Amino acid sequence: MVSLILQHQELWPEAGCDEAGRGCLAGPVVAAAVILDPKNPIAALNDSKQLSLKKRNQLREEILEKALSYGIGIVDHKEIDQINILNASILAMHRALAQMPIQPQFILVDGNRFKPYQTLPHACMIKGDARFSSIAAASILAKTERDQLMSELHRQYPAYAWERNQGYPTQAHRKAIAAFGPSPYHRLTFQLLPKENQLDLFKP
Repeated sequence: MVSLILQHQELWPEAGCDEAGRGCLAGPVVAAAVILDPKNPIAALNDSKQLSLKKRNQLREEILEKALSYGIGIVDHKEIDQINILNASILAMHRALAQMPIQPQFILVDGNRFKPYQTLPHACMIKGDARFSSIAAASILAKTERDQLMSELHRQYPAYAWERNQGYPTQAHRKAIAAFGPSPYHRLTFQLLPKENQLDLFKP
């Protein structure tokens, strides 16, 4: 079992933040922010990418039940195309923080890039989702929320198999884009196909 650090600092209530969907070709980027309860620990927390679907969903329910506070933020594909994926990922985290009924006084962010949220201090942590419990919890909420959204979009556009690839650039996903063109939910500023085929998508 992975042993994660409960908190980066112990002076203030601390929220872990993470996002899901940054590398996808379609759909939103989703972020979550979580303040865990030190008196009500959650066993088996880990980076969401290291967990099975069943385990992620089990832990999601436990996080929602036991966390002191949490929020989820969404930035859709159109906003991503307008402001780029880095800014969209940070905006999704800001939106997640704004949704928290209990606000943190310190923010712990997965990765190495962030823009200050209000006047709160923050720290960026490379591979933080595999090191800190609150970031791992945020990664699970973000991943499961986004997977659910992509499953709903799959019902509208089943040709792209989003219920299996969640919008990531798999070979099957790119073959569907080549065959049917981009859907209304694809990120048009992303390289949807290899460069030699990309321009063909936008020819009249």
